[in-house]
Amino acid sequence: MSAVEEVANEAPAVEAVPKRAMTLGYGTSLVVLGLLIIAPMFLKNFFVFQMTMLLIYALAVLALNILTGGSGQFSLGQSAFYAVGAYTSAILMEHMGVNYALTLPIAGIICFGFGFLFGQPALRLSGIYLALATFALAVAMPQLLKLGFFEHWTGGVQGLVVTKPDAPFGLPISQDRWLYYFTLVISIGIYIASVNLLRSRSGRAFMAIRDNEIAASAMGVDVALYKTLAFGVSAGITGVAGGLGAIAVQFVAPDGYTITLAISLFLGMVVGGVGWLPGSIVGSAFIIFVPNIAEHISKGLSGAVFGVLLFIVIFLVPHGARQVAIVAQQMLGKLKK
Repeated sequence: MSAVEEVANEAPAVEAVPKRAMTLGYGTSLVVLGLLIIAPMFLKNFFVFQMTMLLIYALAVLALNILTGGSGQFSLGQSAFYAVGAYTSAILMEHMGVNYALTLPIAGIICFGFGFLFGQPALRLSGIYLALATFALAVAMPQLLKLGFFEHWTGGVQGLVVTKPDAPFGLPISQDRWLYYFTLVISIGIYIASVNLLRSRSGRAFMAIRDNEIAASAMGVDVALYKTLAFGVSAGITGVAGGLGAIAVQFVAPDGYTITLAISLFLGMVVGGVGWLPGSIVGSAFIIFVPNIAEHISKGLSGAVFGVLLFIVIFLVPHGARQVAIVAQQMLGKLKK
């Protein structure tokens, strides 16, 4: 018996992911969806804009969760894919007059190809070395966007101003509210597609590679294909999030997509719970609102306050929002009994 066969025999079989392991219950999902639909009706435009950014960053965190929580590959380069998606939408809208809705699938396809191609050389890397390679990508991207060769399209250091779309068909709602509901529909669609992906044969292949790459290969999983596919899917979703971000912020510039954004997205994934897709919105809320809370506590020491708050959260709930959800579910089960 070969060494590979021995590993395959010793490794436990990868079970199909149970529904509740990656989604909320139907009742809880309906409550959350109802709140997301109703809340903007009673908020001012600035808070509606913040909720739009909450959904956009949640998409980017979800994409990273598919890559890391699904296939076990670490990435600190999501800001690069986010930037490519943002610039794709901005360039198509401002230079070519393409409708903002049509720019999003184009941004997703371009970023999917970019991520898939980047995943090819990254196959030789794993763990911390893969993280360093993606870190290099995130550091290089803002500098590449400043090059004079691309300046006609990207605006160089000055960036591009993007026109915010009006509500279609003469609907009597503000631009911010329309863009929020537009983003909400896209987010729900991508979320459902992501859940179905992880439940599918490809999703089980991702998780088999995550748990034991050698055993997965011995069981017939095409490791190279599925690892690059995970990179491509993650980059594609991040690209759509970047396009939505460009439309919402109405501006793209190289300095808006630095390594800080990549680290923030990684932090959001950890706080939301690695491998738990509903936690993406919790992680997004953390990286958007907690820095503001820290600044209100102390403007001069906002970074230190944020670090302390982050340390407290990680210390109390090391598995993120998923751990809180499990405890709440157990307590609810006891109350029912």
